[in-house]
Amino acid sequence: MRKVIVGAMVSMDGVMQAPGGPEEDPTRGFKFGGWVAPLGNDPVFGEELVKLFGERFDLLLGRRTYDIFAAYWPYAEGGPSDDIAKTFNQITKYVASRKGVDLTWKGSVALRNAIKDVAKLKQQDGPVLITQGSTELVHALLAAGLVDEIRMFTFPLLLGTGKRLFNDDGQPRAFKLTHSAVSPNGLIAATYVRDGEVKTATVGGEVEPSVVELARREKLKREG
Repeated sequence: MRKVIVGAMVSMDGVMQAPGGPEEDPTRGFKFGGWVAPLGNDPVFGEELVKLFGERFDLLLGRRTYDIFAAYWPYAEGGPSDDIAKTFNQITKYVASRKGVDLTWKGSVALRNAIKDVAKLKQQDGPVLITQGSTELVHALLAAGLVDEIRMFTFPLLLGTGKRLFNDDGQPRAFKLTHSAVSPNGLIAATYVRDGEVKTATVGGEVEPSVVELARREKLKREG
């Protein structure tokens, strides 16, 4: 059985668009591409990335992120990111695309039906599947309940608009925190793994509702 791990860099308001550079993804008029760069040398960030990519893995990407990666990583060996470039260039890259994609990057495999194909991959033996970027794909995987783990890097800034990690289509699931680290620069790295269904209860325990509380509930029903 293979796990699906969502690896995501997000702002405090959940934006994950174009962390790497101004030209990475300027769609929808996004003006803050490269917002990770000022904290790119954060030691905690580096240590946690090593942990994320330190186990055997394959990449699971959407078409736009694949195009970005395929235009960069095959040419990055020998540079400052040589180690990760060599790893990315050697492993399998699964690419989800309904429109088709030009597989120029060695080791790339197209997934024509992302949900069905990822579900099949999860039933096989092999390394974990790690997403990077790929907002629409991540939304689809969350909605289908195929995500086993989320490795989130939260940066201390608000971006206001942009593509977000979570949307309203996600399947309700409980997660538990299994690891966290906070840097002096304000970066928070957290690992969440699935932990069953969402549980609900009343804070402080059940008590007999007051007349005012009953009226409030009736008002909510009327207002919808």
